[in-house]
Amino acid sequence: MEIGIGLPNAVTGTTRGQLLDWARSAEAAGFSSLGTIDRIVYPNYEPLLALAAAGAVTERIRLATTVMLGPLRVNAALVAKQVLTLDALAGGGRAVLGIGLGGRDDDYAVSGVSMSKRGAWQDGALATIRAVLDGAGGSEAKIGPRPAGQGASLIVGGSVAASFRRAARYGDGWIMGGGGPDQFKVAVEQLGAAWDQEGRDGRPRTMALVYFSLGEDAETQARQYLLDYYAFLGADLSSMIAGSAARNPDTIAAYVSAFAAAGCDELIMFPCSGDPRQVELLADAIAR
Repeated sequence: MEIGIGLPNAVTGTTRGQLLDWARSAEAAGFSSLGTIDRIVYPNYEPLLALAAAGAVTERIRLATTVMLGPLRVNAALVAKQVLTLDALAGGGRAVLGIGLGGRDDDYAVSGVSMSKRGAWQDGALATIRAVLDGAGGSEAKIGPRPAGQGASLIVGGSVAASFRRAARYGDGWIMGGGGPDQFKVAVEQLGAAWDQEGRDGRPRTMALVYFSLGEDAETQARQYLLDYYAFLGADLSSMIAGSAARNPDTIAAYVSAFAAAGCDELIMFPCSGDPRQVELLADAIAR
């Protein structure tokens, strides 16, 4: 199983310098991907722009939206063009478009998008994005810059039957946005059934994310960030999420082992602090 690390693009107060240092350190430490979290009504850096900045100071590490909230972008062809552009400027084969729906009313309201129509939008959008990435169809084939090699990949998020169907029909794989290894294992079985039903060859790429916070202020950092970010879920659920963040090397090892056993191809570990020293702390914890 590969281990990726999240950019602190959604950690309030993260500076430009911290973000760029984080990206450099993550690549030097050997992490497989840089992931991003998406919001509109929050003081986070927009995912594709944050990844473009990270791509400018790195050469190898993958650049992944894990996930982008698709319906809030409205124009699926433009999303695909942005991803093609990110991939071309980053060097080719590094961009990963992870795309999901999101569930925050304020993000949808400020975007002028109806939450009740988000699933229908996603179905149509994924067909368009897939055609653009593949260079298929009429107008879709003219959208560029066209990849010279492998190009970007498409990962679909969500934990309902429609999400597995979308991933199997249009995606290269699937990502679980929240939950433990047991939930992941069950979801992978559902994904596999959908993959077979769509007549896809091979097997889908599977991804998951968890939070971590290491060092002397680990507990404080996890609670401050996660209680704020997930406040819309209420005190009980946001406290549960904050409590699930890995705050020591033993918990890091347990998460890595359990997700690998559950069939995860790549685990993205998201920070609760923008301090680039967290990258080294995580790398050291994994190496133990």
